[in-house]
Amino acid sequence: VQLQASGGGLVQPGNSLRLSCEASGFNLDDYGIAWLRQAPGKEREAVACIKCRGGGEDYADSLKDRFTISRDNAKNMVYLQMNSLTPEDTAVYYCAAGPPNYFTDSAGLRPSRYDYWGKGTLVTVSS
Repeated sequence: VQLQASGGGLVQPGNSLRLSCEASGFNLDDYGIAWLRQAPGKEREAVACIKCRGGGEDYADSLKDRFTISRDNAKNMVYLQMNSLTPEDTAVYYCAAGPPNYFTDSAGLRPSRYDYWGKGTLVTVSS
């Protein structure tokens, strides 16, 4: 099981960025997939996940209006569209895979749920 996040970089405040997560060695559709981030000096947090709440999507409350997670099963890829970026979004972003969550609780946003992690991609939001 391997995951690889990509698409990070330097972006100006207010702009958008799309991150990609490529999976190999397993079928993404069999797993719950999360995007998580870790900013300097802060704990790792989940920002969005798919197949993780009632079998659907879930988002961190503070980000759901700006971030969108999606998947392309044919390509075995998961994406994170990030809009209206602010310097507070600066972090290393990871994608991770774990068991799907068909319950309607927020367990899918717990980083500890995810067993497989890819290397992160750095997003820097700065003017």
